[in-house]
Amino acid sequence: MGEKDISEKMLADYNDVFADIVNVLLFNGKCIVSENELQNTKDKSQYKADGMMHEQERDLSKIWKKCNVNISFFGMENQTDIDDHMPLRVISYDGAVYRSQYKKADTKAYPVITVILNFSRERWEKNKNLSDIMNVPEELKPYFHDYGINVFDICYLSDEQVAMFQSDFGIVAEYFVKTTKDPEHYTPERKTIRHVNEILKLMKVLTGDSRYEDVANELVKKGGEITMCEVLERVELKGREEGREEGREEGREEGRKEGRFKLLLELVSDGTITIQKAAETAGMDEAAFRKKMNEM
Repeated sequence: MGEKDISEKMLADYNDVFADIVNVLLFNGKCIVSENELQNTKDKSQYKADGMMHEQERDLSKIWKKCNVNISFFGMENQTDIDDHMPLRVISYDGAVYRSQYKKADTKAYPVITVILNFSRERWEKNKNLSDIMNVPEELKPYFHDYGINVFDICYLSDEQVAMFQSDFGIVAEYFVKTTKDPEHYTPERKTIRHVNEILKLMKVLTGDSRYEDVANELVKKGGEITMCEVLERVELKGREEGREEGREEGREEGRKEGRFKLLLELVSDGTITIQKAAETAGMDEAAFRKKMNEM
């Protein structure tokens, strides 16, 4: 599991976030699932193929105790992870859970719901059903169970949907939606972050900017209410500080280079070394060395 997968899982593993995602995406913002009604369950299942046991893993899975329903998430990172055969994967995972129930004949079976969160910048527009990835003869269609998958394109949620989120997932959804519309100008809402460390680690892997993780450590120590606006202010401040330090270091390095060049000039002047040797030491060709020597 990659760093991005792990970061997404760390955030959604909180019951308040998990319940919020389900309520907004499945129930249009109605508070149907409560965080207190969720219970962790194993994400891995096993199957036998080619005479060997194999293991398959969902990103995240919980039991909704109130109605005894297994709800699972797949988090898709980017376009390369849009799996054309996802209906087969989902039916495989769901089937493994149903099979485990079959072995427990003394307990009542429960439904399995799998939700795919597509975080890529491309809409998932094809291969949402088994019939999309196989040819079903017309004569058999009345008897064919066309297994479908539940896909939600996070980057293309409506502003109304994003506003429905009550948990920190709203910050993630807002980031994806706004940066998909306008990658250069991201202005977050002033919403208090509950799971600061997990949100900023996720932002770090989403943006490739390590400053988010640096800021997370500072803010966790600070405590109190923290908003994404404050996070961005600190990230920008850290960027300016790093820029100034890089500028100072570049200035020091330039000074060192000038000092070395002047020393080489003195060695050439007193005949200690040749111009060819001085140019080689300075990492320059002889013509460039002579030109700079004449300019000084």
